[in-house]
Amino acid sequence: MAKPVSKRRSWLLLSLLLFCAGISPATAGGPADFTYRTNASEVRLNFSALDQNNHGVATLQASDFAIVDKDVIVRNFQSFTRTYWTKLEIAIVVDTSESARPRFRQEVADSLELISQTTGIPDENLSIFFFDGTRPAMLCGGDCRVSRAPERLPATRAHGLTPLFDTLVFVSDFLVRYDDVHAQKVILLFSDGVDTVSRNSLGNAINALLKGEIQLDCIDLNKPADNSPGAGVLQNLAGTSGGSPPNGGTQALNVILEGFRASYEVTYRLPSHSLGYHEVRILPTHNVNLQFHGRSGYYYPNQAQ
Repeated sequence: MAKPVSKRRSWLLLSLLLFCAGISPATAGGPADFTYRTNASEVRLNFSALDQNNHGVATLQASDFAIVDKDVIVRNFQSFTRTYWTKLEIAIVVDTSESARPRFRQEVADSLELISQTTGIPDENLSIFFFDGTRPAMLCGGDCRVSRAPERLPATRAHGLTPLFDTLVFVSDFLVRYDDVHAQKVILLFSDGVDTVSRNSLGNAINALLKGEIQLDCIDLNKPADNSPGAGVLQNLAGTSGGSPPNGGTQALNVILEGFRASYEVTYRLPSHSLGYHEVRILPTHNVNLQFHGRSGYYYPNQAQ
């Protein structure tokens, strides 16, 4: 049965507009460890719309959806337009330490094959990173399609260190440094979600993604029956940054590509100045088979904490 709303499988680049004063750690207990400090009066949402077959919907109208912002239903939008990204900038990040499954090499190879068949992703907009030991490293940049990159990944180690959060900060900084205003930035992460050595926290990693307006999609390398706490970390990273929930590499990439072809921006007045986390959902008003992919919410404090 199709799901009308996807909070975790979302890439909704949500930002509070006007007079944004920065990002700082949030109080404990929230869905993620970050807070926007702002006197904003408007919310801007970037999201994609897919049908029940995960195909992009390029003809969406403002009357086809409503937004629920912390239990306030919003139907009157200040603006609604298509988001015309001209290309994707993708960084593939591979966990080659700890308990990553051997098949990640094949999943990376399949993802590269799918990317090679897609227009809008020039060679210079594709890079691959891995983390093994105490620091991340770049495997290739600009030549990943022809360099047989999956074969060059280091072998998985049974007791290797795992600087996952440091790597996400590192790759986010890399994408921002070579920022292209016409490109949507995406990280495709192959990992089990475990971090053992990073100096950065989960909150630091999330802040880096949000500041760079980077969507992160995760491929969970845990075995299905493991019930690993790392799976929850991956869900948190994906849901907060607007990515899809952990699944197969080509499946996640297909959702990214379909959303890239059918993305939208909507703005509306901030419905409530209540402090804390504002959960955001996008609901269909006519076609219940529509799926909307975007971030699951944002923080709003109206004064410095």
